[in-house]
Amino acid sequence: MMDLQDKNNCPTLADISGYIRNPVFMQLCTEIKNTYDCTEKIEYSVCSMEKGWNVKFKKAGKSLCIIYPREGYFTVMIVVAAKQKPHVEELLPSCTAELQTIFHETQEGNGQRWLMIDLEDKGGLYDDILRLIKIRRTS
Repeated sequence: MMDLQDKNNCPTLADISGYIRNPVFMQLCTEIKNTYDCTEKIEYSVCSMEKGWNVKFKKAGKSLCIIYPREGYFTVMIVVAAKQKPHVEELLPSCTAELQTIFHETQEGNGQRWLMIDLEDKGGLYDDILRLIKIRRTS
């Protein structure tokens, strides 16, 4: 069993997938890699809120999202920066009620919102995440 807190043993994407045990994780990773022609970077975070291994996707030096593994699901963090905020607010009415709630309940700091989105299945929230990543990439 993989230990997310063991910073001496860097897991592979397959290890993380095995830990999560949810096919949606690899589907999302594959979709991000194919759409944005990027590769994942597995990093150990010492952040007190989310200590442990995570999966980062970047394109052209810009963070697209960070995925935090959980047992049975995963959390996707997407930063909505000041310049993306108008685009996200325009998109929000067409998003799931769940994403709208996450957006409105996430406090803004330094002109940014760090959205933490728990994902278990490939439904509307999955599509919302992909649309938010597209805004991150294009704005």
